[in-house]
Amino acid sequence: MKLETPVLDLVNSPEELRKLDENQLHALVDDLRAETIHAVSHTGGHLGAGLGVVELTVALHYLFDTPQDRLIWDVGHQCYPHKILTERRDRIRTLRQGGGLSGFTKRAESKYDAFGAGHSSTSISAGLGMAVGKSLDGEHGNVIAVIGDGSMSAGMAYEAMNNAGAMNSRLIVILNDNDMSIAPPVGAMSAYLSKLLSSKSYLSLREVAKKIAHKFPDPMEKAAARAEEFARGMMTGGTLFEEMGFYYVGPIDGHNLDHLLPVLRNVRDGEERGPFLVHVVTQKGKGYAPAEEAADKYHGVSKFDVVTGTQHKAKANAPSYTAIFGETLTKLADEDDKIVAITAAMPSGTGLNIFEKRHPDRTFDVAIAEQHAVTFAAGLACESYRPFVAIYSTFLQRAYDQIVHDVAIQNLPVRFAIDRAGFVGADGATHCGAFDIAYLCCLPNMVVMAASDEAELARMTATAAHHDQGPIAFRYPRGEGVGVDIPEKPEPLEIGKGRIVRDGNTVAILSFGARLQESLKAAEELSARGISTTVADARFAKPLDEDLIRELAERHDVLITIEEGSIGGFGALVTDFLVKNDLTQGLKVRPLYMPDMFLDHDKPDVQYAKASLDAAAICDAALQALGIEQALDTKDKRIRN
Repeated sequence: MKLETPVLDLVNSPEELRKLDENQLHALVDDLRAETIHAVSHTGGHLGAGLGVVELTVALHYLFDTPQDRLIWDVGHQCYPHKILTERRDRIRTLRQGGGLSGFTKRAESKYDAFGAGHSSTSISAGLGMAVGKSLDGEHGNVIAVIGDGSMSAGMAYEAMNNAGAMNSRLIVILNDNDMSIAPPVGAMSAYLSKLLSSKSYLSLREVAKKIAHKFPDPMEKAAARAEEFARGMMTGGTLFEEMGFYYVGPIDGHNLDHLLPVLRNVRDGEERGPFLVHVVTQKGKGYAPAEEAADKYHGVSKFDVVTGTQHKAKANAPSYTAIFGETLTKLADEDDKIVAITAAMPSGTGLNIFEKRHPDRTFDVAIAEQHAVTFAAGLACESYRPFVAIYSTFLQRAYDQIVHDVAIQNLPVRFAIDRAGFVGADGATHCGAFDIAYLCCLPNMVVMAASDEAELARMTATAAHHDQGPIAFRYPRGEGVGVDIPEKPEPLEIGKGRIVRDGNTVAILSFGARLQESLKAAEELSARGISTTVADARFAKPLDEDLIRELAERHDVLITIEEGSIGGFGALVTDFLVKNDLTQGLKVRPLYMPDMFLDHDKPDVQYAKASLDAAAICDAALQALGIEQALDTKDKRIRN
């Protein structure tokens, strides 16, 4: 059944949007919301955040001259309506698919995506840079940064605001408050005040008052300034932002165009030179009942039925790695009251929602503040607690300085549970966990493990819990496990010891992490060709199992290392050990790792094939090292399926 969107059909670009009469915008909003819901029902993706900013998206593109005026969406979860209005509606049903649109803003994708984002709290800093750049060029265009109240929990946002206020730069920040964490429900009086306070007459009056106060003796001038600030704070609640040098307007109803348009128009046309903060209150999932009623479940969705809201999720064959971690840590904490868990605004994403149900007093969600999370954990470790910091690999990058200075240098026993290690499919390059092996293994005092299956993850969680000699990290991938039995009471591993899973004598495949199953498939294929193959699970990248590596090097012709991480990681450490110990004579070493590039979103199996990290690529590397002319066709379906 064709979706009826008569007004949206008139709009393919912001330029066409600005040709509409203002009284057509309400119908456009309805059409845009319907199109967003319909598109995401086919592709899956982030739904609730986008539905919450439909009116705001229309208002911003209607009033501002995008792309000449720069519009920056923080994180980008909410950018689907923006993409529909900016010449990409014909491709919106390719969202997060191979070769299709990114689920986030992306500069290479469109001139309307002023700044790419997959991590939060970057928009104000980027916007300030753009505003200053325009000023240096003598341009007078607008720069608008849209940031959610959750993203405002990160220190970077306040660093940028402090700088913007001090520089008195022309910057407009839209605070999208979709959890009402700052403001109460808003109504007509608030809208009236916001319109009044953003008007030219009020701004002019305020400037006149400042000039008059400036003529007073110093004590009276300061008193007048404090009185004006207090009066505005009483009316609007914006004292915090005013203190940082922003002219605060709000809160206003982000779903009422009759409130939004005049305020944003006043802000656009204001002659004030300094930065504005417009506080807009919205509702996640607005206009779609299932998303309004369960905002957490409709933040990120799989394909779903538009009528019922039922999501079409494939039945899992095994528990997810995330759930295994959460359940194992919870059981360990049942017996050890020193175990505490820390997350940076991702309790369900990291499995700590499971832990929290049993141990709420020992669960700490520090909001989007990874730097603080790590140093907070370091402080807990100083008091003899056993902190587990559960953060995605890509987000842990944001706290690297704290890992180095506050944890590693002091050799504090902080445990890092690194979720989403490796490729993440539809979320693409911004969420891919590529670098943690390299950036952790170079640190003195750090122990680094990687789980090859869910049973190994349970044992590594137990290993970390019992390791009090310094920092320790273990990584595991997104998605479900491979279906092995999980021990009821997992035993800790011996630090720095791997295992041989399959024995042979010609080719050795040394796997670090979740590529073990592909390594075993490759071994089967090589053995079918008469090539005896050993498969080993390294378990540890630091410290290396030197005895295992020496054994593999001495009794095989080819040694292949494989990891789901960047260059400079496990393979580099193994090669360094081999060279330094004169173990390369007569041995052909082939390290396999992620390519030195950012791979776009796609199906995971396609990403692995492109990266040459599947069974076919392992076989190909072995055959080429052995000098067998007819290497395996990398499209060979016998080992891909």
